[in-house]
Amino acid sequence: MPVLPLPPDPPALVHRTAAPCDAVFRARLLAPPVSVEDETVSLTCSLRLSRSDRVLKRLVIEGSAASGLTLDCDGASLGEPGEPAHLGAYTIAIRSRPPARPGEAWDRPSGIRIRDCTVFGHIRIWGMGENGQGPLLRDSSRSLGHTERAQAAAPTDVTITGTTITAAGPIPLYLGPGVTRVTLQGSRLAGRSVSTALYLDAESAENRIENNEFVTETEREAVAVDGSARNRITGNRFTLRGQGGVRLYRNCGEGGTVRHQTPSDNVITGNVFRTSGFFPAAAIVVNSRNGWRLTCGEDAGYPFGSSLDNSDGGTGNVVTPNTVE
Repeated sequence: MPVLPLPPDPPALVHRTAAPCDAVFRARLLAPPVSVEDETVSLTCSLRLSRSDRVLKRLVIEGSAASGLTLDCDGASLGEPGEPAHLGAYTIAIRSRPPARPGEAWDRPSGIRIRDCTVFGHIRIWGMGENGQGPLLRDSSRSLGHTERAQAAAPTDVTITGTTITAAGPIPLYLGPGVTRVTLQGSRLAGRSVSTALYLDAESAENRIENNEFVTETEREAVAVDGSARNRITGNRFTLRGQGGVRLYRNCGEGGTVRHQTPSDNVITGNVFRTSGFFPAAAIVVNSRNGWRLTCGEDAGYPFGSSLDNSDGGTGNVVTPNTVE
């Protein structure tokens, strides 16, 4: 079985502070979009908004050029309240740039700070793939060292504080494969999702979900920990409507991608789950799937990860104490 080389060491994390946005950029951002091409704006500077501001354009925070920026909304709103959303129309996208040439490192953003925003729609953070089925991610997954490659390609060190994300269909906050060191703190996930409120995708790790309020109306569990490891989910308050709270598992085979990392060494403690319904689902379930999916055979043929073993394989997780009301 061929083994792809590990990626080159990514550039050291940038701890600079991005320059403030100028008046021209601010005016352009706050102006209503007049065309499809005008609906998206690339943000590479630090921006402070006013509480009365309304941003109707989608923000893209991409590559190392955006590293070190702060988006301080001071209560300003981003996105259109009540507007039906579709998956590709992210209110905020934080993403890496693919290598210009084979063998080069991904160009990823780091040191991003988002605070005190009122977001209508959804935020997604990703590197090698928006989800676990992208072709670049799938190709990488078919040799050893995939977890390290995915993490080196993905954004890291992103902090979201004091922010409300009100979903209108898609998952309000999605951490794509390999994303590391995201902090969601003192924030609120609300609205309606056709899936979960928060998704931690395969090969992601070391994220902190602390002291938030989860009131999103979901069709699944509130938080999916899908092949994600060493996360801390602590001090949160969940309002559940018959659905589960947190599920730890590892997808098997979906999209032909081999999942390497197991949902292990996560700490899920000090949370409060408020349940309802005649038969409320369990608040936390470790290894909730264990191969019970029709897609499990789609990654067959490789002697590692979910191709070799369809079970979830989560170990070392700490899931007590928590409170169920």
